Amino acid sequence: MSPELAPLARSLLAATLARVPFDGWTWSTVETAAGDLGKAPETAGRAFPGGLRGVLSFFLAEADRRMLEALAEIDLEAMPVRQRIATAVRVRLEQATPHREAVRRALALQMTPAYALALPANVAHTVDAMWRVAGDSATDFNYYTKRALLAVVYGAALLHWLDDDTPNQAATWAFLHRRISDVMRIQKTRNQLDSVIAKATVPIAAALARHGPRAVRDWQT
Repeated sequence: MSPELAPLARSLLAATLARVPFDGWTWSTVETAAGDLGKAPETAGRAFPGGLRGVLSFFLAEADRRMLEALAEIDLEAMPVRQRIATAVRVRLEQATPHREAVRRALALQMTPAYALALPANVAHTVDAMWRVAGDSATDFNYYTKRALLAVVYGAALLHWLDDDTPNQAATWAFLHRRISDVMRIQKTRNQLDSVIAKATVPIAAALARHGPRAVRDWQT
């Protein structure tokens, strides 16, 4: 989105969010929201040329942007990695609390066939932002495994949060802590396994270099 349109898009999104709990995520809702701002319905198309799909993408991108702004004010470097990730997920969900019904409806819409491809892409963008702000600089296969694991944790925490009626969503944060701990154990186990595999391949590689495949068969026996 161009910088010129961003202020209009943000104001229109805010007006739309006020209506979504009652009218749902529809293009008609966005056009009505434009009227609430004293603007013509055509303004919605100018702000979001991608239609309703563009509105949803902007809604989620804005949530990621606000999350990163909030995390920039927190001393994440003083925290262990698991706490950085937990903090990122918690900030993301806490900021969405005023619009929990809009999030619920957006998630339901993205689970329909017409939006099926958008949901994985949006989740991938969010968890990548979380890992990057947590200081992850992986470029190998760990890059994908970390994000896949966090996507599962974030998705589960999101679903838990949507139905959490405990004070200050305490049950969600306890759930999140358990899931983050599980992920860290899985990652630790995987790193240990990678180390064992790497050590086991050293004599195989050396045998290949010296004597060829037959020596490897002899070594295995």
